Amino acid sequence: MCGIGGFVDYERDARTFRATAQRMKRTLTPRGPDAEGEYCDSAALLVHRRLIVIDPAGGGQPMYAPDGNTILIYNGELYNTDEIRRDLLARGHRFQGHSDTEVLLHAFLEWDTDAFSRLNGIFAFAIWQKAERRLILCRDRLGVKPLFLARMPGGLIFGSTISTVLCHPAAEPIVDEDGLRAVLLLGPARPPAAGVFRQIESLLPGHYAVLTPERYTDQAYWKLEAHEHEDDLPTTIARTHELICDAAKRQLVSDVPLSCFLSGGLDSSILSMLAAKDYAARGETLRTWSVDYRDNDKYFTKSNFQPNSDNSYIEMMVEALGTDHHNIVIEPDALCAALLPATDARDLPGMADVDSSLLLFCAAVKKGATVCLSGECADELFGGYPWYHREDILFEDTFPWSRSVDLRLSLLAPGVVRDGAAFVRSHYHATCQRAEKLPSDSAKDARMREMFVLNLDWFMATLLDRKDRMSMYSGLEVRVPFCDHRIVEYAYNMPWAFKALDGREKGIVRKAFEHELPEAIVWRKKSPYPKTFHPVYTKLCADYVRGIFADPDSVASTLFDHAAVEALMERPESLAEPWYGQLMRTPQIFAYIIQLDRWFKQYKVRLV
Repeated sequence: MCGIGGFVDYERDARTFRATAQRMKRTLTPRGPDAEGEYCDSAALLVHRRLIVIDPAGGGQPMYAPDGNTILIYNGELYNTDEIRRDLLARGHRFQGHSDTEVLLHAFLEWDTDAFSRLNGIFAFAIWQKAERRLILCRDRLGVKPLFLARMPGGLIFGSTISTVLCHPAAEPIVDEDGLRAVLLLGPARPPAAGVFRQIESLLPGHYAVLTPERYTDQAYWKLEAHEHEDDLPTTIARTHELICDAAKRQLVSDVPLSCFLSGGLDSSILSMLAAKDYAARGETLRTWSVDYRDNDKYFTKSNFQPNSDNSYIEMMVEALGTDHHNIVIEPDALCAALLPATDARDLPGMADVDSSLLLFCAAVKKGATVCLSGECADELFGGYPWYHREDILFEDTFPWSRSVDLRLSLLAPGVVRDGAAFVRSHYHATCQRAEKLPSDSAKDARMREMFVLNLDWFMATLLDRKDRMSMYSGLEVRVPFCDHRIVEYAYNMPWAFKALDGREKGIVRKAFEHELPEAIVWRKKSPYPKTFHPVYTKLCADYVRGIFADPDSVASTLFDHAAVEALMERPESLAEPWYGQLMRTPQIFAYIIQLDRWFKQYKVRLV
């Protein structure tokens, strides 16, 4: 994986902005600690930072076409590199190395933008054609890799991170009313096309954009489509198994050490099992990693959203697979302190300590690995979350993981936002309308399609952003096999009765792998990424917020009703359900305020 950035300016000489290029590269250094590159002509400036995973000698960037006219900078991995290379060789292309970057460049030379629908992978890239003065930006189908842009008179700025885009003097850290409402009422999620800052957009997943001196266009090369599911149940079970195994196998290719995240849950256990088999066939031992918190054995509290802890299940999988396992234990004070760099890593207030714990975890894993597999996205695709199964939530007219708009509004100072509930509702309804349906869908299957798209565009997008930003901040590449678009397409059209086979979350996946994992793992009740229950952490965050509220220079302080927040500090257990996702309760509200304060100060955010 890597970091990319740059700009095109048809009105001013890009060569006069070399200092901007250096600033952009510095923002991308964590994503690409191993090498850097730069291209510049009168109209375009491209920068690249590289994390070396495939073809150390032959994958340097920017990468030039044989005639020197087309230049590529690329962040990602292609998982069908071999197939595309074979096709291109048959068409007369010749390659200098074995990197997917070179294959991508030649695919574009052969098929232009029609190449994008042939790609299986996670990626964000920019292509500059000198003679045509044409810039192409593209992002993978599920948005695993980020890509932000800002339009400016006479051109466009782009980057893997928001901070990269903000390096250009034409991009300012201004947040308007919609941006503030997004942060306060939808956060840590954000609208799919939004970068929160007024000028900054996120290129949508499955889209590519083309900039020429005459025009700017943005169009989809992929979207979810509704089809009749023609497979019977045994075929569906077999096909689900086949797709997951194939995606995992493709993503085990690496020229550097590879490991797996292992929580003892179904998804990470499947990937670890498949990887361990592959390693064993080569006479090697897979390394696995898990995260825990100091004294969680003492303070863990069961809930509908987190019914059990991970430790015994992790031990069961390690014993079954014989992996070289490493458990990272996080201290409460370190977790609180890491809220600040986690904000910097995401460029926005994020998932509070759900982010900061992953940041610390990935920094520890990086000492022993460069690439990891992770089980994200199976829950969104196969109905793993409680809100798919609780009828009292399923048909509610709101985002099911963030039902607490009234709670959020009650914590804000008077007049901070206008029409907050209507703002949230408009985004919710627009997303539901994007869910393609069939006339034959039952009311429940139609609703499940809406839930699928809601989760894909919002909740899964937030988790993917978290995973990319927290891992790449330490130069750790994390791959997510369940995000293979073939799995997504198949799952979208699978009847709910198949997905929830035996009345269980992810029932079809459990059935597909029931003979390859310990029985207790296969039928374990869904439990999310772990969080700390330590009272010291809650106190640390509450005291930090009190300091923010006492700071006359804190913009974040002015946004909140201090008395309402203080009441939560006095009774942290009063919050009955999470205010976001499955884990974010009272301590995470305090942590989010800490991240807001950091964001305003670090990015010098101006509200308009």
